[in-house]
Amino acid sequence: MEYKEAKDKFINTWGSLGSLWGINKAMAQIQSLLFISTKPLSMEEIMEELHISRGNTSMNIRQLIDWGIVTKELIPGERKEFFTTEKDVQELARIVAKERSRREIKPVIKVLEEVSTIKDDGTEKTRELIKQTKALHDLAATADSMLNKMVNQKQNWITKSILKFVK
Repeated sequence: MEYKEAKDKFINTWGSLGSLWGINKAMAQIQSLLFISTKPLSMEEIMEELHISRGNTSMNIRQLIDWGIVTKELIPGERKEFFTTEKDVQELARIVAKERSRREIKPVIKVLEEVSTIKDDGTEKTRELIKQTKALHDLAATADSMLNKMVNQKQNWITKSILKFVK
């Protein structure tokens, strides 16, 4: 397999996997292109490489910046904006896990807490709702707590966390 074919295959596969970590295909493709790039890329270079519109590129770069995955980089003498991504896979996984917790898990925990603390009117259906949502709340809160402990271990957090669970 030649470089171009391998690069395209990686970018397309990473784009398809993007939905697994909560982002759309174009966002994942932009991030993967930046991930394998040897230098920061301009919006025009990203658009040309991925064959996507300026609006789509701009919107997805903004979202990647909001996630903390992509950063702007200033290049002396250039008027264009250039973008780069985290190159350390451990750190990238940590950022994604932390952001998914903030965007997805914490809001669910909040809703489950609200629902599980409703007034018990003495009916069986209310008690069942309280019981089951409290159990889900406790499970989600425990999982989120474990995730936070893992992501707060900056160096080799995946390896360290797995070893702690195995021991």
